[in-house]
Amino acid sequence: MLGSVLGTTKILGVMGFPVSHSLSPVMHNAAIAAMGLDYVYVPLPIPVESLATAIAGLKAVQSIQGFNLTIPHKVEVIPLLDEILPIAKSVGAVNTVKRIGDRWVGTNTDVAGFLEPLKQLKYDWSSMPALILGSGGAAKAVVAACLELGCPMIHVVGRDPKKMKKFHGTMTSQLHDYNLRVHPWASIPHLLEVAGLVINATPIGMANDPHTPISELEMALLPQNAIAYDLIYTPRPTKFLQIAAARGLKAIDGLEMLINQGAIALEFWLDQPVPIEIMRQALIKQLH
Repeated sequence: MLGSVLGTTKILGVMGFPVSHSLSPVMHNAAIAAMGLDYVYVPLPIPVESLATAIAGLKAVQSIQGFNLTIPHKVEVIPLLDEILPIAKSVGAVNTVKRIGDRWVGTNTDVAGFLEPLKQLKYDWSSMPALILGSGGAAKAVVAACLELGCPMIHVVGRDPKKMKKFHGTMTSQLHDYNLRVHPWASIPHLLEVAGLVINATPIGMANDPHTPISELEMALLPQNAIAYDLIYTPRPTKFLQIAAARGLKAIDGLEMLINQGAIALEFWLDQPVPIEIMRQALIKQLH
């Protein structure tokens, strides 16, 4: 019976900590049901200190075919996998892992997922410097995406100087990009004055967090044609995007990125096209 979990059911999931807020199970299980497949997609809450044990242990569970990774595992998982595909190597972060034989193979679908809503816009990206807030695994994918867009300069801000230095060294060596600059968090007002695309790649404003990485006064510094993009998709909209919309800026939330990176991941696992519109409608229904 479709929808039942049987002894033959193959398992996919999302690994993070916390992970109870994730809507990935909603969209993936909607697609799986529409395709009539004997699969199920489940949350896998794994604390940081248990990541290595989990990756090794799940390999022994033959029904587990793959999993996504979210905060805080996208970078830490890399040395635990058997193979990393080129896109994930260039980014330095993995968000999707597939079982191939007895090996875990990691890739990154965040770059393509992030780019999809921007590709629908008619902008001259070569005249739009990017400002990325945060320096985690998601920020690494956004740097790669902004390079692909053709942004002339990419600025990354973070709170931890040691982490920022490491981020810069890793990204410049992997991407061979000399237009990448890292800055302390206090540099945000100055950078907003020249930014064309500002992306929140931090967890600030997620779920029940009422805060925003950029204040109303700071948002006013952005050029009128700037785009504000928040990788967070719940709440919808975030306070960050509410402020951007009130300022008259183009505002994009993380829902389309979630949908598109998820569809690419599901195709990677299943080796067949997936019903992306069903995934989109399942998420929209869940969020309303």
